[in-house]
Amino acid sequence: MKIILVRHGQAEDETRPDSARQLTDFGQQQAVQTAEYVTTHYSPDYFIVSPYERAQQTLSAFQLRAPKTPSSIQSNITPSDNARQALIDIANIEAECLVVVCHMSIVAYIAGLLTGESPESFSLAEARVFEMEFVMTGMATEVDRFVPDQPY
Repeated sequence: MKIILVRHGQAEDETRPDSARQLTDFGQQQAVQTAEYVTTHYSPDYFIVSPYERAQQTLSAFQLRAPKTPSSIQSNITPSDNARQALIDIANIEAECLVVVCHMSIVAYIAGLLTGESPESFSLAEARVFEMEFVMTGMATEVDRFVPDQPY
């Protein structure tokens, strides 16, 4: 099984509620780059996304490339949610290649739980691919990483 963790692309400044922040034009481009890389190298069979707008906009780039892949919103993968509970819920999803689109810092904590290592920050729209027999803390190996263009 593969779990591909993706952080959303660049979002606008915090001028509205955090959940309503939109991707910038650059963030949209990052999402396209990441979606292109992931769908070219892997075959996602399920998408999970945060309910926040910028994560859903990032997922849209994936859905354009894999329109038949089912998706659902997972409400507990927002920035300040508990990574352990989120991972328990992710483990209950039947998929061979699951893409999870969410946020810092939860995405780093989920990655850390998967590998049993300390959390490491994700770049904007970064995707990391983890391979494992089954979802359990410390059972995954990171096998790939893609970082799209970053703002300067």
